[in-house]
Amino acid sequence: MERLKGLILSGGKGTRLRPITFTSAKQLVPVANRPVLFYGIEAMAAAGIEEIGIIIAPETGDEIRETAGDGSQFGVRITYIVQDAPAGLAHAVLTAEPFLGTDPFVMYLGDNLLQGGITDLVAAFRADAPDALILLTPVPDPEHYGVAELHEGRVVRLQEKPPQPKTDLALVGVYMFTAGIHDAARAIEPSPRGELEITDAIQYLVDAGRRVEPHIVQGWWKDTGRLEDMLEANRLVLDRIERRIDGTLTESACEGRVIIEAGAVLERSTVRGPAIIGAGARLIDAYIGPYTAIGDGCVIQDAEVEHSILLEGSSVRDLGARMESSLLGKDVAIARSLGQPRAYRFLVGDQSEIGIA
Repeated sequence: MERLKGLILSGGKGTRLRPITFTSAKQLVPVANRPVLFYGIEAMAAAGIEEIGIIIAPETGDEIRETAGDGSQFGVRITYIVQDAPAGLAHAVLTAEPFLGTDPFVMYLGDNLLQGGITDLVAAFRADAPDALILLTPVPDPEHYGVAELHEGRVVRLQEKPPQPKTDLALVGVYMFTAGIHDAARAIEPSPRGELEITDAIQYLVDAGRRVEPHIVQGWWKDTGRLEDMLEANRLVLDRIERRIDGTLTESACEGRVIIEAGAVLERSTVRGPAIIGAGARLIDAYIGPYTAIGDGCVIQDAEVEHSILLEGSSVRDLGARMESSLLGKDVAIARSLGQPRAYRFLVGDQSEIGIA
């Protein structure tokens, strides 16, 4: 098989992660202090893919271009492809056709994380040369995903979010295609929700007698579209980190697998891993519990934070109770007012959520 290209989809509005995604692309929300998008790029680079097209939306494209750059930081070449409207995954494939040409390619949803990368899958695709290779994983709620039915090791039917799924095998957000997918995408009609569904395009290949092979994912896979998924992905990635202390500790302790980036300062604080503390962060009389990612330049003072993600520049002060299972956007400030009478005071954006115990 000739060279493979990569296609990463980073359009989409990220409505399930609002209000964070009002001001930032959902693919740039960090997991373990690295944008989700970077994990997909790195997985492709590790599999030997050197040319990657990234589908971007007009609203968030500039931020993605600025963050990922030309790809040199990953050892790849990135081409940006603007998709004017989120009209479905098959529409994204057609939008990228000038970039992809007749080359086979790997398509990766930019807000997905896949344990172990795609190196073995790419090798299998090269060796077996099917018309398409799709990744599947058993899920408890298949009605929320594209679902595949198999017969004797081949894919025979695909449905997008079926109300009564025949199997529990959901499509993972990684696909491998030959150039035949372009004709398939052109041949299908928009779905009831007005999109060109990739499941319909793959079904077209199946109906035309093309070879569509499944691969059941053994490790974990995460679509990071919701808060609970972001926190779970953060936990899974932090579970694999190695201890590294580059910051400054004063009367402080780091227990277990902890990363303290250079420039971070801890004073009379405890960090219990797995956790990561970003460059320039300051922890003063603070406790950081397991599965927490503190972004660059954050300040935690007289507070406890656990199982949370804090984006750069955020601060948590004088809480008097533990903050947990939370996601704070950039430059968010949370503090308890010490004045009288005791009262809560909030400045909160659209579609935010605050829980008070």
